[in-house]
Amino acid sequence: MADMEYRRLGRSGLKVSVLSFGSWVTFGNANQLETANQAAECLTAAKEAGVNFFDNAEGYAAGESERVMGQAFRDLGWQRHEYVVSTKLFWGLHDQVNMRNTLNRKYLSQAIDGSLERFGLDFVDLVFCHRPDRHTPIEETVWAMSDMITQGKALYWGTSEWSADEIRAAYDVADRHHLHKPLMEQPQYNILWRDRVEKEYRRLYEDIGLGTTIWSPLASGLLTGKYLNGVPEGSRATLPGYEWLRSSLTDPKQNAKVAALKEITDELGVSLTQFSLAWCAKNPHVSTVITGASSAAQVRENMGALDVMPLITPEVMERVDLISLM
Repeated sequence: MADMEYRRLGRSGLKVSVLSFGSWVTFGNANQLETANQAAECLTAAKEAGVNFFDNAEGYAAGESERVMGQAFRDLGWQRHEYVVSTKLFWGLHDQVNMRNTLNRKYLSQAIDGSLERFGLDFVDLVFCHRPDRHTPIEETVWAMSDMITQGKALYWGTSEWSADEIRAAYDVADRHHLHKPLMEQPQYNILWRDRVEKEYRRLYEDIGLGTTIWSPLASGLLTGKYLNGVPEGSRATLPGYEWLRSSLTDPKQNAKVAALKEITDELGVSLTQFSLAWCAKNPHVSTVITGASSAAQVRENMGALDVMPLITPEVMERVDLISLM
């Protein structure tokens, strides 16, 4: 397998592996990786491939994902300097006013403490505002996030699924008041979902040095090709709580694109999964591609994308462009 590549996260000095590992859907889920022991196997496989960034969120499995990952770190005996870990805040865990779907100061200050307690860590490296909050003044959110950095509870802060205008507004508030600025955005990005990363954020890469930690590089499994003949038993679309995925995963138009992409990968002799991950990593504005897996074998399969990257030539990229515009 090719050596892992490390890229600076935006304009910061922090380097993250171009392929990273995230816990959405899997960690703390009774149908996937419920225990720290199971999670440790995946974390070990990722680290052996050179992964140094591990993504998480308060909202994943209602906090259990953070607890499972933190316990796995301890069980594996990893030193804190060996890895970069994130959390994301917005949805909340308590069904109380000020504690759900918000980025107000009260929620944020208590949410980060809860995350650190579940992880068993003194700080996280990255903390994201998991969604925009249009009911809280952006000044309040920026001050609260900056204070989080000043207090040493996180090292860098950023956003997830914010518009370019919202990111720029937050940056301008931080700049005006000499606060810690948002550094990175975590958007969805894949062959079938491109506009935000490639068009909407285009000016932000140069203007403010935005980094990206992209999620859903396989379009929730669509770009593995396993939904070409319907929804297989045991797939993500059959999990409780993920029924909303079924319609998008069985969409005829999208699956026609997947079938066309598979013709390319068959010619290259590589898997559609590895190709789709490698395609995302070819974008120089992508700091890291967050991969997911429910087994160590699946982790190793995903890491094979490093070998596929050199095969994605300008000619291949043009063919992909034509398919994505179908």
